[in-house]
Amino acid sequence: METVLWINCCIRREGSRTQKLAQYTCDRLKESGAYHVQELCLMDENLSYFKDGFFEQRERLLAQGQLSHPRFRYAREFAAADKIVIAAPFWDLSFPALLKVYIENLCVEGITFGCNETGCFGICKADHLLYLTTRGGFYQDHPMEMGARYIEAMCKFFGIERFSCVAADGLDAGVRPVEEILQDAMKQIDDVLLGF
Repeated sequence: METVLWINCCIRREGSRTQKLAQYTCDRLKESGAYHVQELCLMDENLSYFKDGFFEQRERLLAQGQLSHPRFRYAREFAAADKIVIAAPFWDLSFPALLKVYIENLCVEGITFGCNETGCFGICKADHLLYLTTRGGFYQDHPMEMGARYIEAMCKFFGIERFSCVAADGLDAGVRPVEEILQDAMKQIDDVLLGF
């Protein structure tokens, strides 16, 4: 049975439209019987961005090669997952800062990526990352959309071969009913999961 790491950055929790898509996705994965879904709810974690002593501790541990230190738990979990689902709403042209702080904690040389004379290369086990998001406006293929583009770039950096994004766009535009837009996104999720 493969492990799917569900990174939940749905800030509004049960009131989140993104969480509806994520819950639908994870329910489908569990029902298949092929996956164990491990949720990491970022809102419940004591994540910290890099500064002062917290940054200095990280540098010291890396210099000493102490990659098994609890400090690097997020990176080890991420690197060991077979598949990854990230769910985060579209905020300020990308996603909530909490997700960026988490990603900052993932970037650990020797766990999620390596380096040699030719540059950096990813060493994560996962072969597919699915990014789920919801947007109030229409940002599909828009040059100001930075969330999905950033996650796709990180995917490549971590060595994850396949990236998929399902976005429910126009939820606050009043053009179509919200539930109809979400249902269409769920159909897209079904299509992605066929090749997951």
